Amino acid sequence: MKLTRLTSGLVAASAALALAACGVSSADTASTAGTTSTTTSQTSTSSTGSTVAADFFKDNLAAHSEADDADYTASEASTVTLKDVASTVTGSGVSVDGDTVTITAPGTYVVSGTLRNGSLVVASEAEGKVRIVLSNASITNAGGAAIAVTAADEVVLVLADGTTNALADGTGYDTSAQDAPNAALFSMADLTIAGTGSLNVTGNTNDGISSKDGLVILSGSVTVTAVDDALRGKDYVIVEGGTLKLTAEQDGIKSDNETDDTVGYVQVSGGTVSITAGDDGIHAEGDLAITGGTIEISRSSEGIEGANIAVTGGATTITATDDGVNVSSGVAGANQGPGGGQMADDGSLLLITGGTLVVNSDGDGLDSNGSTTISGGTTVVNGPTMNGNGALDSNGGIDATGGTVVAAGSSGMAEAPESASAQGWISISFSPAIEAGQTVQVVSGDTVIASYTTTKSVASLVIAADGIESGTAYDIYVGGQLAKDAVGTYSAGGSTTGATSIGSVTAGQHTSGGRP
Repeated sequence: MKLTRLTSGLVAASAALALAACGVSSADTASTAGTTSTTTSQTSTSSTGSTVAADFFKDNLAAHSEADDADYTASEASTVTLKDVASTVTGSGVSVDGDTVTITAPGTYVVSGTLRNGSLVVASEAEGKVRIVLSNASITNAGGAAIAVTAADEVVLVLADGTTNALADGTGYDTSAQDAPNAALFSMADLTIAGTGSLNVTGNTNDGISSKDGLVILSGSVTVTAVDDALRGKDYVIVEGGTLKLTAEQDGIKSDNETDDTVGYVQVSGGTVSITAGDDGIHAEGDLAITGGTIEISRSSEGIEGANIAVTGGATTITATDDGVNVSSGVAGANQGPGGGQMADDGSLLLITGGTLVVNSDGDGLDSNGSTTISGGTTVVNGPTMNGNGALDSNGGIDATGGTVVAAGSSGMAEAPESASAQGWISISFSPAIEAGQTVQVVSGDTVIASYTTTKSVASLVIAADGIESGTAYDIYVGGQLAKDAVGTYSAGGSTTGATSIGSVTAGQHTSGGRP
């Protein structure tokens, strides 16, 4: 049974998060891999593994990566030129047996060339990093992983500047043995990916990239297609930079270690991440934090899921056939009950303090089996049309102390913030429902406070925003236009030109049934 581990002191930690940022290491112009006596420095967005992670996940396992992981001196590196049945090595620490190339010691290895049916194996028992610089390297292995790290202290995969690299495994090879390689890029050790080049990974049997320890993406252009999960890090997955395009039949990003409360976490603090997933877009058995970067989950069953979730920055867009955001500690019995706030509170927390979050879900929009606290940012939920789900669903209640929340959906399970919330909010019910493409506006006198354009049929609309005061009546208009600074289909302000008043509502009162 997983216990919540962020609730204590989390609100205080969020203040630090608002000020914290991942540092950027100095980056010189990258040299061509293999040039003699040239020191190469690839762009990275890490400072000491992850500054933000250290602030937020203070009880979690520390990240292994360092800002200079991608730096190397070419003259000191061994070189490996891949060629079918004729791979060659200059330097030490590498052996070749047919189409299996094995790195046996810590050090830096610049790898280029092509293996059409072979593998690069890392079997290094000594302490120290193994740094593999891929420089226009392509490896396909019909019988297993293209790169298999069976033993190492730590592995850094550097994508050399201006190069395109590719890894693919075969279909249907045996992965049944314990710790058997089960991904095109597989590692038993901590794995870091950095550099400014590109990497295309195809996982034909299981995962695309998988680490049995931690996985960190510092930079690079990484495209993964997998029949199971695209990125998996058992202890953690951290994305600090780069451009990731992930297509998975199961989860896009996953951390699945549930042995204790210090592991199994995911953090995205930078970069651009695009995910198309058959199951969860991002799944963490532990905690999940989005502190920066741009995330677009264009297809998923559940968008993001974790034991606790914090959104403190960045721009996140989620499309989900089930819940957009799901927070659950996994406590037995927490999901039993008639629904909504009447369910048992499992002690988990959904925390939103900054950034933008736009959700389009067929199930619950924001679903917390514990409590929900919103103190900043802009959250727009285009929620369900069926009454068995709600745009907002929180077993332990919703406390809105700041920021903006727009939650549109069906009315059967509609939930609003607690009446004592410091941020003013209104709740509107429509009967019949308003159809897609209609703009609903909250107006005080001649001032448009908020405008929202429906993306589907809407029977309930909750808006919490600056300018709304509890106990004050506001006119509701249908029609008009959004302001230019829209987030999704919401804007603060707007124009009532062409709009029609349909009544008024009093802020702080949760309504149900009928037009206002």
